[in-house]
Amino acid sequence: MTLEITRVGPESAEQVFAVVHAAFEARPPLDPPAAALQETEETIAKRLTGAGGLLATLDGRPVGALVLDLVGSTTYLRRFGVVPDAQGHGVAAELIEAAVEAADGSDDLTVVAREELPQTVRFWERQGFREIRREPPNVELRRPLRTHVFQAPDAEAMRGLGRSLAGQLASGDLIVLSGELGAGKTTFTQGLGAGLGVRGAVTSPTFVIARVHPSLVGGPDLVHVDAYRLGGLDELDDLDLDTSLDDAVTVVEWGEGLAEGLSESRLEVQIVRGDAPHDGLDPRRVELTPVGPRWHALSFRALG
Repeated sequence: MTLEITRVGPESAEQVFAVVHAAFEARPPLDPPAAALQETEETIAKRLTGAGGLLATLDGRPVGALVLDLVGSTTYLRRFGVVPDAQGHGVAAELIEAAVEAADGSDDLTVVAREELPQTVRFWERQGFREIRREPPNVELRRPLRTHVFQAPDAEAMRGLGRSLAGQLASGDLIVLSGELGAGKTTFTQGLGAGLGVRGAVTSPTFVIARVHPSLVGGPDLVHVDAYRLGGLDELDDLDLDTSLDDAVTVVEWGEGLAEGLSESRLEVQIVRGDAPHDGLDPRRVELTPVGPRWHALSFRALG
């Protein structure tokens, strides 16, 4: 099967309307009913007159659609739908990735979901969206466009992602790792260490606060920090590390809200548990958000 995503305007209102109506009509009844069910071909054409929309076709048949709505610095994804018999073929995920490209210039993507549909909310969360507002019956979720989302179905995939990222790192880089206990922060750092070619087994630094892993290949050392028990990252100055942070790649676990003062540029890595474990897998979603000028020229698309 061939899936194609096309940027469209009001000339495609008939096809977009047909997809939206079929997708929303198949959903469970809601009170009040979904506003999308009140759309007509004419109202869809009017919506598409602005920023346009996206139409997904599977072997030439329209199966998915959305309307792009630019509001300030964010692009809303309106009337997002996939016809029932085309679900499960990756259409929705491809539509989102195409929306990321189409919304170039916006700061983020935003969607509005219904709180009575927790599976729908969960889908958006799996795609890197975070709840920012809840006004029953609606839940508003947002995904920063600079965030790159990767799936890690198991520990080896998590290490592989870290190992792949290591090839783009240089002395002075700061990585801030966050995620619940057992999410895979240390596993990710093990991959970084392998990719950097450093000495020593990378384990959780909880009891020593920080470890230095010297490079075996003439590259930067790896400084692995656990900030959970630090009152602030200024306390790093008191740790008497064997290397300067300017000469190392520094990874700070539990560093969100603390590590920002270390550098104007940092790579924020958020690790989130995926769906419930199944088939022996315990999947994770890894979100990479580059902050600051250091990362502007780098591409993360080839990671994983």
